[in-house]
Amino acid sequence: MENAVLSTFGQGFRGAVIGRDDPGYEDARKVYNGMIDKRPLVIARCADAADVIAAVNFGRENGLPAAIRGGGHSGPGHCTVEDGLVIDLSSMKGIRVDPESAAVRVEPGCTSGEVDHATHAFGLAVPFGIVSTTGVAGLTLGGGTGYLTRKYGLTIDNLIEADVVLANGGFVKASKTHNPDLFWALRGGGGNFGVVTSFLFQAHKVGTVYGGPVFWEAKYAREVMRAYRDFLPKAPVELGTFVGLKTVPPTDPFPREGWGKRACALITCYCGPTGEGEAIMARLLKTLPPPIFNWMGVMPFPTLQRLFDPFFPKGLQWYWKGAFVRSLSDQAIDVHIAEAAKAPSAISLMHLYPIDGAVHDVAADETAWGAREANWSMVIAAVDPSPAKAPELKQWGRSYWQAVSPYNLGGSYVNFMMQDEGDAHLRASYGGNYTRLTAVKTKYDPRNFFRVNQNIPPQPGSPR
Repeated sequence: MENAVLSTFGQGFRGAVIGRDDPGYEDARKVYNGMIDKRPLVIARCADAADVIAAVNFGRENGLPAAIRGGGHSGPGHCTVEDGLVIDLSSMKGIRVDPESAAVRVEPGCTSGEVDHATHAFGLAVPFGIVSTTGVAGLTLGGGTGYLTRKYGLTIDNLIEADVVLANGGFVKASKTHNPDLFWALRGGGGNFGVVTSFLFQAHKVGTVYGGPVFWEAKYAREVMRAYRDFLPKAPVELGTFVGLKTVPPTDPFPREGWGKRACALITCYCGPTGEGEAIMARLLKTLPPPIFNWMGVMPFPTLQRLFDPFFPKGLQWYWKGAFVRSLSDQAIDVHIAEAAKAPSAISLMHLYPIDGAVHDVAADETAWGAREANWSMVIAAVDPSPAKAPELKQWGRSYWQAVSPYNLGGSYVNFMMQDEGDAHLRASYGGNYTRLTAVKTKYDPRNFFRVNQNIPPQPGSPR
């Protein structure tokens, strides 16, 4: 793109317009997943909603494919684009907590850890994920599952309203009373409908929690997974525990005798009285063999959210595969254990996140998110620092996913989908909500300007 065009664009821009010749370009184009290596023509680092409007208009008028970047965590790299425009929201980090209503206004460049920091001062938390470096915007628009899901629902179930820049450059509010069709679609439909410049969330009383990881040797994985499967549905919704097949990291502070051993883990957060949490987990643990280590304890909620951040820094190679799971049979558990044993690296993993409890209290068609009947969301994450291992990571992720597919539902959480999933899988992920999503897309983005995503195209015959 000619420098004169970029210069004209930048004249009315409060943030930074970064072209390929700018000294900060190489750093600005990097995203969390090191497997993604794209070179956009221009990165518009927005300072406010006015910048977002200008960037959307610029991209549309110049025929550029546009990617929206919040936290930059998109597994398939939808936060960047080859030879196009990145609308970068990472500098928009305003947070305002209203302690009386427990409502939290959040700008789209924030990470969940930054919001945790702001809300914890008031003894509050918004239900987000399990890693504090995850961007709030992408996590929310995809649905949002984490430690508090069983008690308080998905992140989208706690979204009150959003400010949105549309494909035509218009600016609207989306809520249950303002553009309710758009608000419905934003809650799970990904970045298909516009750029959210402000989220308003309902927070909840969460301060100190009882939780942390417990790891067993892999030889006990079948026993642990069966016990977990049978125990969780009867446990109070305050108990948010997920199960994982992993490797004990060969580094401090993990016990040296466990370094590099294949393992099965339970990672827990009890968001009620800590004594209750200890007693509930003690009932489960007494039925299981002695673990390699048990690091559960009382801690501030943000501390739990940050526990695994050091092991997953920016720049690792990631390949994700996901699925929704209704039931976890003994046969499925055996397949999981067999496939996990083939993991190509010490930080590759499989997690099953519970999505029951409060998630089931919301009707299937009340939001765009399409899996209210599921009980778990599965992710297979093939991860390694070395780019040379990328083919091996992909092969393991795909073969593991294929092996367990007969035991899963048809779709998966859009935030755990890569670029190679296919239209049929995306449709299955939304189920009966897909047709309604295409209608909302046709109304708000008929030319499919927002298409660098898990794309829901407008209805056939809409104006282009």
